[in-house]
Amino acid sequence: MRARQAKGMSQEDLAGAANIARNYVSRIENGHVSFSMQIFLKIAEALEENPKNLLE
Repeated sequence: MRARQAKGMSQEDLAGAANIARNYVSRIENGHVSFSMQIFLKIAEALEENPKNLLE
């Protein structure tokens, strides 16, 4: 969530850029679901971030 907010993106913006559902973004951010490496990489790409930076 910090990376998304730092980029000035809403959950809707991130969901659209990563081609995933907005409610799924919300559930990920709130720790309610597990997600695949594929989804993680889509999110990193949408945020224009190195995936490693999102793990810190």
